[in-house]
Amino acid sequence: TTYIMVATGTGIAPFRGFLRRLFGEGNPRNKDFKGLAWLFLGVANKDSLLYDEEFQIYKQQYPDNLRLDYALSREGQLNKKGGKMYIQDKVEEYADEVFERLDQGAHIYFCGLKGMMPGIQDMLKGVCDAKGISYEEWLEKLKHGGQWHVEVY
Repeated sequence: TTYIMVATGTGIAPFRGFLRRLFGEGNPRNKDFKGLAWLFLGVANKDSLLYDEEFQIYKQQYPDNLRLDYALSREGQLNKKGGKMYIQDKVEEYADEVFERLDQGAHIYFCGLKGMMPGIQDMLKGVCDAKGISYEEWLEKLKHGGQWHVEVY
């Protein structure tokens, strides 16, 4: 199973708990997980990367099972249009792989400020348009299949 997690700011908290359960509690079943946990985290700067030290340990211990991709909007990399790197821009960089994994049954989770969802949805619609896919049908298929999970505030 692939779990794609998209968080902004304090929206990282539930994903921290999930990653800790999956990789960090010394659970003997941890080694049974053969899938991928892929975390996208959007924050302003490196100082706002909550729990990064913990995540880096998991990544060292489970390099084939954990991916971390950070969008730092106030420092670092720019998006493809030369603007600030927001969470939707970082996910878009990997759109082909994200879509492929979702087609193969991956689950995608969103947690954080509700203000991230319009940008995410616009980006996903743009990717669907570029692929010649109906965004509405694609999204409905994910929702109907229980693969689309949104918890924003």
